[in-house]
Amino acid sequence: MVGGGQLARMTSQAATGLGIGFRVLADTATDSAAQVVAGTRLGDYRSMADLRDFAAGCDVLTFDHEHVPGPHLAALVRDGVTVRPDGAALRFTQDKLAMRERLTEMGIACPRFAPVRTATEVEAFAAGAWPLVLKAVSGGYDGKGVWVCESAAEAAAVLAHGALVAEVGGLIAEEYVAFDRELAVLAARSPHRQGAVYPVVQTVQRDGICREVIAPAPGLTAARRAQAQELALRIAKELGVTGLLAVEMFETGTGLLVNELAMRPHNTGHWTIEGARTSQFEQHLRAVLDLPLGSPAMAAPAAVMANVLGGDDADVYDRYIHVMAADPAVKVHMYGKQVRPGRKIGHVTVVGEDPEDLADRARRAASYLRWGKEDGE
Repeated sequence: MVGGGQLARMTSQAATGLGIGFRVLADTATDSAAQVVAGTRLGDYRSMADLRDFAAGCDVLTFDHEHVPGPHLAALVRDGVTVRPDGAALRFTQDKLAMRERLTEMGIACPRFAPVRTATEVEAFAAGAWPLVLKAVSGGYDGKGVWVCESAAEAAAVLAHGALVAEVGGLIAEEYVAFDRELAVLAARSPHRQGAVYPVVQTVQRDGICREVIAPAPGLTAARRAQAQELALRIAKELGVTGLLAVEMFETGTGLLVNELAMRPHNTGHWTIEGARTSQFEQHLRAVLDLPLGSPAMAAPAAVMANVLGGDDADVYDRYIHVMAADPAVKVHMYGKQVRPGRKIGHVTVVGEDPEDLADRARRAASYLRWGKEDGE
């Protein structure tokens, strides 16, 4: 797995259970996965030489992020490396404009969009309807590379940073969607074209960061649930995905709009470790190794995951006693990351019957781990 973040760390745990040899290419020895994976190699995912050295002897190369340059992936395939998902599929997560254009060709509803280079083009796209959203074509995540602009002046201020705009491959303008809520679906697809799809979940985002995931999405009609799952499976098939595909959507009064794609384990699927028969991490391994896929069914009626963000006090572990004693059923997952305010450093999951009760318990645990109190946010 190229990338040494928390996704690789949790995938390594699934690999251990399956008895699969697992190595990671990490930037530094302090990366989340590098701390726990014996087969860690240090190197730069942007270096062709480092990638070739890492891939030597691997049966399959996969990823915990989408940032490996496409030409490098193509070169690895020419070298005979099995890359899953391959560069042709990953392009649609690396290039938001290409993703929007491809989904539109498929007849899949997305927010209205257009590539923009100048303030005049942004104003023409807005046609007086503010706010709108400017997005980096490449490289954005967790709210980075996304600017909600309330006026032409705010949009012009973003465009004024020419070096930044060039670095992220340009910008696209999108309509600001007045959605009812945000949903997400995880689908898995293997080289033998077996597919599996997890229950649709509701996500709660603040400041561009996923804060909570509720599985299954409360109050979702059977028709809307089926539509969302079918969309995820169709996108995975038509884009040629091997492994996991996360599809983030807006639910509106008129239907579903696809917002983002990711081709790897995803934050919206962390609940599956305790809440599903097969975790997303095991499922990704099964898919890229062309093993029969596991059951995506829920292991309990409901599950809620809350991300733990860094606060002002780095001593998170000192707060374990209170969290575990207050609610022994809460499962705590920490990523071994240096604590910085607002940084994702772990997550908690609670499974059971009542989604509202589970959400309250997960929020209280996550808040205490961050702030040392249960009502810190």
